[in-house]
Amino acid sequence: MPKSDAVRVLHMLEAAREAVELVKGKSQQDLECERLLHLSIVRLLEVVGEAARRVSPDAQRRHDRVAWPKIIGMRNHLIHGYDVVDFDVVWRVLTVDLPHLIPELEAILSSEEP
Repeated sequence: MPKSDAVRVLHMLEAAREAVELVKGKSQQDLECERLLHLSIVRLLEVVGEAARRVSPDAQRRHDRVAWPKIIGMRNHLIHGYDVVDFDVVWRVLTVDLPHLIPELEAILSSEEP
């Protein structure tokens, strides 16, 4: 894996971990009501998606267990649909999708180390 792909995967991993950590002990209602939490989470999900978008198509094909198109699509929705955030979807991403994505990203990084 080219170094640039590894860096992008690392950015995804760091942002995903931080997002999951930020909502520990929180509820979906907290996410909806706490503006700073909401803004932080949206930004971290944007970073996950933008970094995923920048991972080369070759690396995406080699690591096809990662839902690259869905991750990138979420980023696009958050950026372009900034005025409409579906908190049900965001909460599901935080509590279901990211906890499954994190070990996948860790595995990619460990398998690609020299």
